[in-house]
Amino acid sequence: MSTTESPQITTDAPGDVADQVVKETLEDYTLRFAPRSYRRWTPMVVATTALGGIAYMADFSIGAGIGLAHGTGNALVAITVAAAVIFITGFPLAYYGARYNIDLDLITRGSGFGYYGSVLTGIIFASFTFIFFALEGSIMAQGLELGLGLPLWLGYAVSTLMVIPLVVYGMKALSKLQVWTTPIWLLLMVGPLVYLIANDPGTVDRFLAYPGTSGDGAVNTASVMLGAGVCLSLIAQIGEQIDYLRFMPPKTAANRRTWWTAVVMAGPGWVVLGALKQAIGVFLAVHIIAEVGPAAAPEPIQQFRSAFDAMMPSWLVVPLAVVLVVISQIKINVTNAYSGSLAWTNSFTRVTQHYPGRMVFVLLNLAFALALMEADMFSVLGSILGFYSNCAIAWVVTVATDIGINKYLLKLSPLQPEFRRGMLHAVNPVGVVAFVAASGLSIAMYFHLFGDTLQPYSPVAAAVIAFAVTPLMAVATKGRYYLRRTGDGIAEPLLDTDGNPSAVTLDCHVCRQPYERPDLAACPTHDAVVCSLCLSTDRLGEHVLPASA
Repeated sequence: MSTTESPQITTDAPGDVADQVVKETLEDYTLRFAPRSYRRWTPMVVATTALGGIAYMADFSIGAGIGLAHGTGNALVAITVAAAVIFITGFPLAYYGARYNIDLDLITRGSGFGYYGSVLTGIIFASFTFIFFALEGSIMAQGLELGLGLPLWLGYAVSTLMVIPLVVYGMKALSKLQVWTTPIWLLLMVGPLVYLIANDPGTVDRFLAYPGTSGDGAVNTASVMLGAGVCLSLIAQIGEQIDYLRFMPPKTAANRRTWWTAVVMAGPGWVVLGALKQAIGVFLAVHIIAEVGPAAAPEPIQQFRSAFDAMMPSWLVVPLAVVLVVISQIKINVTNAYSGSLAWTNSFTRVTQHYPGRMVFVLLNLAFALALMEADMFSVLGSILGFYSNCAIAWVVTVATDIGINKYLLKLSPLQPEFRRGMLHAVNPVGVVAFVAASGLSIAMYFHLFGDTLQPYSPVAAAVIAFAVTPLMAVATKGRYYLRRTGDGIAEPLLDTDGNPSAVTLDCHVCRQPYERPDLAACPTHDAVVCSLCLSTDRLGEHVLPASA
């Protein structure tokens, strides 16, 4: 496989544009299938890299915010409910990403949304990445302010700019960063918690008895749903996990057990660690609330400063807390910047038939995140995440339902995912209608349009509506809008004898680069094949196969 990205095809003279190649590496395989020749990592290296992004500190703030408002009991139930939903919906998506080596946008195209229909969800996912980049950047700026006296506005800029060199080189650089920093991060996060519990068991009793500020601490459905709604905003994190899982090696009889362990652990399994961090956030917030007050208690830098203070010399406390926050921020925000750039690039290229390169959208995503940080979004964390969760839940549940029910149970959706232009209809009403209905009605509930009583249940409505409407639309349309044509004009099978994407390589006649079989389709005007990116950037449509009868 070539080590350079295929060119942007934007004119009637593709050969001229092809000479512009080598401007961007194939580290990320933007808009395309990740070839076997590139996927040289073992399953556990891929899993470790994917889980490295779960080092983010926002979980501590999310858990603390829920716990302080609704009490420990409601917070723990809410965290558990959200984790269960995220795990169940994330499993089929992670499997498809790892098995067929495509990202969540490409999965979404063939799972109910269509070639252009998934642009909508691509923007939703891109928004997720810069919202959470801003949250993590805000947390890092708080750490820099405490440790170095850096003004918040400058800390926001530092936390944004420092990830650019790290995210330029894609998977190879990110895998090294995540693997080497994970042990340090685990030690700094777990050590203080173990010490506090071992030396003062009473902290556990105070944590479990904390009633919250909005009630008497008794578990009630409304409080649980409000808390779960905030936690469920993280449901789109599976997209970032798949951005790594798509680089899994082929599943074979020899590596079957390790392969499945890695997929489950780094796919839906990310939420287990996420839920634990949210619970730890509640614990630490309750522990320090008397010291710093309810306004500062959700700040991770304050939580770990206090925890370190109980176990080590005072001169070491702030530096270690700052190191933990900085490592965590870097680990997650290189992932946010990376995944966000892929999402923006996917959407932009399909709409404009122009491929500007991924780095343009790295900078765009960072600009959005910096604007949110400077606007002090951290102070309205719960409201932002509560609103956003409705869209994220509607999208992920729709795609997961299409895979689990429409593909495997009803058999109305093609079992093998399709993402190439010409093979899919522009818009598939199955996913688009389900997503719009679920997100629209749940957002209306969130903004009290159906009354105050139903408002806490907007996340439940998003999930239930998406789960119900997706198969109903598949039945109503009889699955007619999934595939525009059933064959791609190439005799070579898409899958090998083990059911993995074929590693047979053919040359794209437009950009003159070699690509593996799943990334190609026949050209209707030449006795040759065209790669998926050249199809995406074909403004005249001369290389796009016609619809079959």
